[in-house]
Amino acid sequence: MTAGHVRVGTSGWSYRAWRGDFYPAGLPQRAELGYLAERLDVVELNGSFYSLQRPTSYAAWREQVPAGTELAVKGSRFLTHMRRLREPEAGLANLCASGVLALGPALGPVLWQLPADLELDAALVEAFLALLPRTHGAVADLAAHHDDRVADDRVLVDVDAACGRERPVRHVLEARHPSWDTAEAARLLEAYDVGTVLADTAGHFPVIDADTSGVRYVRLHGHTRLYESGYSAANLDHWARRIRGWAGAGRDVYVLFDNDAHGRAPYDAVALRERLLG
Repeated sequence: MTAGHVRVGTSGWSYRAWRGDFYPAGLPQRAELGYLAERLDVVELNGSFYSLQRPTSYAAWREQVPAGTELAVKGSRFLTHMRRLREPEAGLANLCASGVLALGPALGPVLWQLPADLELDAALVEAFLALLPRTHGAVADLAAHHDDRVADDRVLVDVDAACGRERPVRHVLEARHPSWDTAEAARLLEAYDVGTVLADTAGHFPVIDADTSGVRYVRLHGHTRLYESGYSAANLDHWARRIRGWAGAGRDVYVLFDNDAHGRAPYDAVALRERLLG
């Protein structure tokens, strides 16, 4: 069996607490993503969760990272938190049209984070999962159906020639309601090849540990304090062992640190990556 690849990174990169600490004093803000990506190999783009971005922004982010780096895209909260997965067609089309294809080969998994009070509704969820584009070509096709919330001068529907229409797009879902920690939810996600996010949230939300696709996606939000606490050497050793097991079983593994409040995320990510490379 071929081992899966492993990537370690952070959720976002533009944080004041990192400046003059993880980022050297005087490093221009425009150089921060590149600095981080030289030390890690995946970064989550969080701006896409809050609002539709521009093709020029996605293209710039792609240019700032080394070849081989992946940029995971966080799906729009308009779909997950406002629409709560209902009638997602226009929102999905708008996200696709907003420029994600400008990432080209750097486009990593698309992360869908659900609100904590969103219970599993199998029919609703299945309708959403069935619409998710699974290739770059499908993203382009869906983008063509965008509405006027995306201005014509901010639309990108062309597939990067280096990728081709058949290049896969993978999706992962982070649920936070206990009803998702069930065999029913796992079967549903597996049927649509959507990865289950395993999230460490200092006990705030369920730890849902399920193999539902060829991707294992782990988000480490803080082991003892949500978004704040760092990870001890023993914690990192524990995660390194688990990651090696998943990769050895042929799964691609993504680990994203989101404990950014006090600047721990990049240090913990680098320390974990060193363990895995050693």
